Amino acid sequence: MKKTYVTRMPDKVGAFLVASRIIARHGGNIVRVNYNKAVDLHTLFIEVSASEEQHEQIKATLADCGYLTDGTGGSQILMIVLTLPDVSGAVLPVLEILNSHKVNISYISSQENGTGVQYFKMGLLIENTSEIRALIDEISRFCEIKILDYEVTDRLLDGTVFYVTFANEMRSILNLDQKQTNNVLIYANRMMQNLDEQKKSPLKTFDYIRRFASFVQEHKGANFKPLLFSYALNDRLMLFMIEPQCGSNTYVIKNDDELLFIDCGFACYKTEMTALFKELFHNYPVMKKSAFITHGDLDHVGLLSEFDAVYMSGSCYDNFVLEAEDKPNFREQNPMHEPYCKLSRIISGYEPPDLEKCIVVGRRSGDEILAPIGSQIFAGMRFDFYEGKGGHVRGDTVIVCDELKIVFSGDIYVNIKGFSDDQKEFNALAPFLMTGVDSEPALAKEAREYLVNKYADYVIYPGHGAVKQN
Repeated sequence: MKKTYVTRMPDKVGAFLVASRIIARHGGNIVRVNYNKAVDLHTLFIEVSASEEQHEQIKATLADCGYLTDGTGGSQILMIVLTLPDVSGAVLPVLEILNSHKVNISYISSQENGTGVQYFKMGLLIENTSEIRALIDEISRFCEIKILDYEVTDRLLDGTVFYVTFANEMRSILNLDQKQTNNVLIYANRMMQNLDEQKKSPLKTFDYIRRFASFVQEHKGANFKPLLFSYALNDRLMLFMIEPQCGSNTYVIKNDDELLFIDCGFACYKTEMTALFKELFHNYPVMKKSAFITHGDLDHVGLLSEFDAVYMSGSCYDNFVLEAEDKPNFREQNPMHEPYCKLSRIISGYEPPDLEKCIVVGRRSGDEILAPIGSQIFAGMRFDFYEGKGGHVRGDTVIVCDELKIVFSGDIYVNIKGFSDDQKEFNALAPFLMTGVDSEPALAKEAREYLVNKYADYVIYPGHGAVKQN
């Protein structure tokens, strides 16, 4: 085990030699030493690795020769690295935090490197691990902090190191700024608490969050390889179905120089999806583009800024109004779903849509499982909107064209059996992190069974997974 001795030595030749001989005589190994004569003429920090019995002997002998200050034989040095902007006074707020917690610095080193940031390496003298936990929490809200070396003597300190390490991993995976990193840590902790109450492993929780973020990022750019299918609906209309590795299916119906989208995936894939649209439709930038959306979950509405008009249920519109007012949307009002949704916003880069582009088709009334709320015409075809009872999420909608005998089910029906391997891997994460993807599972099941039976002779285009044909 390691302990740090804060020694008071005479300013004369051989003083450190005396202390070294004492430590060696009792079998201790000096692993770190720090002394700065300009700061303090007599104070020397000596970190020693030894057994508990050896430490007792070292402490007693150093005290006998007058080298040991009161109560400092059980201290530790926590080595950290801070990433700060390379500007005048950047380190001052950190020093003020250390001062407010009455924490001594045993070592500090920094050097300009021409990158715009400086890395401050510090050794913090730890007297009380519960105090140092609060200190690290406070510093981590101000700047990036990495823990280099510490000896676990308290679960609080060990937990703090774990959280800081996790936050830095997420910062690196997602290229987050400090505020986003802090929020990731907050929501990850809330999610962990929710799952811990259900006796689910906290370590598994953080592993799933890490996997979620990594999966989304690893499938960007050249690794964005969605499945792509096309179907002739009639002699004028062509339907394109895009299945990304994660995020909802995106459907595009083309009629001459006009496009109709049904749902549109995660916001973080806007660059990749737009490039794909330009490959499929040579005059894409000047084409008229509208969208129907089945519900407001972030993995279905990430590209709404691309469209001239977006048609939806009244409940879905209300959901976006809440977001525009910086209030919890309908999904986030569920305490079990809120942390996942907040994390998804950060991970996917989601921004609420422009409300001026949002058009309400109608509002639900009555007690029907799927209640008609209105219709829209595209290329001479009528598309009817039916809103569910909110089993998946409030505002969940099915869009039906009876003439073409097609149904866009959103997440009221998801074709799990039709998932690709990538989709299986990704879609296993959300149910664990949200403790289930449906707001009211019984209502969701009722709507799903009703839809599959009512439209048994229609082609169903699900929110995720392959087409269901009978």
